[in-house]
Amino acid sequence: MTGLGPVAWPPAPIRTERLVLRESEARDRAAFIELFASPEVHAYLGGPRPRDELERAVPEVPGRRPGLFVVDLDGAMIGTVALDRRDAERPGHVRPEAGEAELGYLFLPKAWGRGYAAEACAAVLDRLAGVLPGEPVVLCTQTANDRSVRLAAKLGFTEVERFEEWGAEQWFGVWSPVAPSG
Repeated sequence: MTGLGPVAWPPAPIRTERLVLRESEARDRAAFIELFASPEVHAYLGGPRPRDELERAVPEVPGRRPGLFVVDLDGAMIGTVALDRRDAERPGHVRPEAGEAELGYLFLPKAWGRGYAAEACAAVLDRLAGVLPGEPVVLCTQTANDRSVRLAAKLGFTEVERFEEWGAEQWFGVWSPVAPSG
C-alpha cells in the first residue's frame, strides 16, 4: 500500500460474506468512469468529472495502484476502498510526524444503503490491523456528508477535530485497532 511499509501488493483478494476486494482489472473501466462521472458520488468531493474527459483519460486498467481495492459484488465492481498516507501538508493528524494511514471509499449509488461500504471498509481495516498492528487510521469527510459521517462512526472512528478545508467544514476521525491480548 502506498507508503504503508512492508505491506505486499497486490495482496490476495479479501473475501467477506458478500464481497470480494481485489486489485483492479480491465473489466472495471466502465465502472470507474461511472464512479468518477457520478454527480451523487462526487456531491461532497468537488463535483463529477465530464464523462467524455474520463473516456479519454481513464487507462485500460484503471485504479491499479498499491492501497486501492476494487469492491466486487457477484463479479461486478460496485466501488473502491483505498488506504493511503495522509499528506503532512493537509490539516488533520493524530501523530506529530503526520503521515497516518487514511481510509477512503467511493461506491456507485446503486450500491448505497445495503451495508456494502461498511462490510468492505471493515475488511480492509481488519487486514491492515493484521499486517501493521497498532497502526492508527484516519478518515476525513465533509460534515455535511451525513452518510459518510455515520459510516465512520459505525466502523469505529472517533471524531478528533473539525476544520475548514476546500471551502467546507470537515469531520476528521481516527480508528485505532485493539491489539489482541494473549
